[in-house]
Amino acid sequence: MTAIQETTQHGLADRYGRVATDLRVSLTDRCNLRCTYCMPEEGLDWLGKPELLTDDEVIRLVSVAVTHLGVREIRYTGGEPLLRRGLVGIVARTTALEPRPEVSLTTNGIGLARQAAALKEAGLDRVNVSLDTIRPDTFQQLARRDRLKDVLAGLAAARDAGLTPVKVNAVLMRGVNDTEAPELLEFCLDQGYELRFIEQMPLDAQHGWNRATMVTADEILAKLSERFTLTPDDASKRGSAPAESFVIDGGPRTVGIIASVTRPFCGDCDRVRLTADGQVRDCLFARTESDLRTALRDGADDAELADRWRRAMANKLPGHGINDPSFLQPVRPMSAIGG
Repeated sequence: MTAIQETTQHGLADRYGRVATDLRVSLTDRCNLRCTYCMPEEGLDWLGKPELLTDDEVIRLVSVAVTHLGVREIRYTGGEPLLRRGLVGIVARTTALEPRPEVSLTTNGIGLARQAAALKEAGLDRVNVSLDTIRPDTFQQLARRDRLKDVLAGLAAARDAGLTPVKVNAVLMRGVNDTEAPELLEFCLDQGYELRFIEQMPLDAQHGWNRATMVTADEILAKLSERFTLTPDDASKRGSAPAESFVIDGGPRTVGIIASVTRPFCGDCDRVRLTADGQVRDCLFARTESDLRTALRDGADDAELADRWRRAMANKLPGHGINDPSFLQPVRPMSAIGG
């Protein structure tokens, strides 16, 4: 039996032949921004501490995923994971696992300037930082907080600490920052960051997403092409990566576009998610979850936890269904799911 066959048989396989090897783990549903495409200005009802997985419980489930289920990549998310007091220790314990997974972090960058060096020392491989604009007034309009300087400082600290490649994730909102794509790309090129634009997805707490007002991948490419010459990156093997890569002005630098809505890539998905309260989600847009926290706290051993996780993944749907008339947004917003 080959390694691939063994992973398919014993790993997190679904009935369509996809095998999840990339685990996204939310460490908190809390966030220190109030981005308009994510949550209301007053925030949300946060999970209580007893509902959250402890640091030990996070590591236990991550260890099961790595040692029993073939997971090779761990990304810690939120909410805002930098708000998790034990983050550095969680990263250190994750990178100590055998076989060692690749470990990354998705963050809004606030507080990263203080923690970047410690995270690098703990073994963190790289970071993805959300940044939708480099204009202070637009940032405050989108995030409802005047924290752009903190985000920029966090990006620079991550680069200086060697958490590279530093990736920047940007969402364009019509009538707000949709004309700013070229200047954001220029900034990232100057600073040595890798920029990826993401189509706005129906994951806001207010359920106000409207496909008609979403800035599409084609529109993003058209706006960028006003200043840059972009060509498909034929040398890049996309595989299960969500971003389409484009070479800028002949290379070698590239820009990515994640077209989750207009160009779905569900057929190549290799991701699974674990929420901050210990629920398995087989898809970002899933309407159901599978509870591992209860079994964990009731004394289940690793083999039972692994088996529950396999069953949770077995019935994953072929796609997210956003473009189907019957599509319904998940009950939880992005901040509670983890990206």
